[in-house]
Amino acid sequence: MDAVEAAFAAHPRAGFVPAHARSRAAHDGPLLIPAGQTNSQPRTVADMLRLLDVRSGQRVLDVGTGSGWSTALLAHLVGPTGSVIGVELEPELVAFGGANLAATDQPWASITQAVAGVLGVPDRSPYDRILVSAEPRELPSSLVEQLGAEGIMVIPVAGVMLRVTNPGGVVTRHGRYRFVPLR
Repeated sequence: MDAVEAAFAAHPRAGFVPAHARSRAAHDGPLLIPAGQTNSQPRTVADMLRLLDVRSGQRVLDVGTGSGWSTALLAHLVGPTGSVIGVELEPELVAFGGANLAATDQPWASITQAVAGVLGVPDRSPYDRILVSAEPRELPSSLVEQLGAEGIMVIPVAGVMLRVTNPGGVVTRHGRYRFVPLR
């Protein structure tokens, strides 16, 4: 079992979807969550986490936390010597995802309200890893700038999963995916 599989086993998707959707939590497709948003299909989340290559002790930014599942998985991967900052624009999801995350007992991770018009949390950067679970039309330079010296960001841009590495902002493409728009 690799680290991503261990994180999935420790934090099953059923704990991060509304009660009415729990019977479908094992389904490998998106599920509706509050505020008209979705919880991404497990295969996509696993692909993104493997591309991100999260290590113990790292500082991670999770943009578009939604239900809190990705934040909990990232917290598992960094462990108690690391930290995860999740940001979410929808107030209803900040509360929903925050409650779900709190139930995992990983105090080194948190979910906060995103500031409208600001991507990420620039004043707490740099980050070792950045995961973005919403899709912009173009690669946002403001997020690339929040990457640390050896940082990696995984982000779906215009339907294509990108892996951005520092130094130099090197971009590689990793298949086609659909996400809600990044706002």
